[in-house]
Amino acid sequence: MKYVIMIHSNPQPWGHPTSDFLAEHQALPEAERAQLNADFDSVLEDLSAKGELLGGQALGDPADARLIRWHAGRRKITEGPYAETVEQFAGFFLIDVASQERAEEVALKFGGPGETVELRPVAD
Repeated sequence: MKYVIMIHSNPQPWGHPTSDFLAEHQALPEAERAQLNADFDSVLEDLSAKGELLGGQALGDPADARLIRWHAGRRKITEGPYAETVEQFAGFFLIDVASQERAEEVALKFGGPGETVELRPVAD
């Protein structure tokens, strides 16, 4: 079963890993930040070793996004991001796991303070 793990965040300034640029993450004790980073590295290694990690990519600053919309019978390019929101889409990971339970187990390791993680199955 394929799933996309989408990371939503709003670091200021924009940067990756997003947690390094979030006040909520920076406010944690150093040992806790180090453990969260180690947990994340560990889950990526585990996914890779099991062949479950198909890919992923961090995304650039939403301020540099462009939107293509249909307007007055023509396509029009406008500056992004799509919406004025607190969180923006920051990156994704594509995984192929045996079950939804495994996908949820993995996705739990991707979120940190100040971030939201969305787990969504890939359409066949």
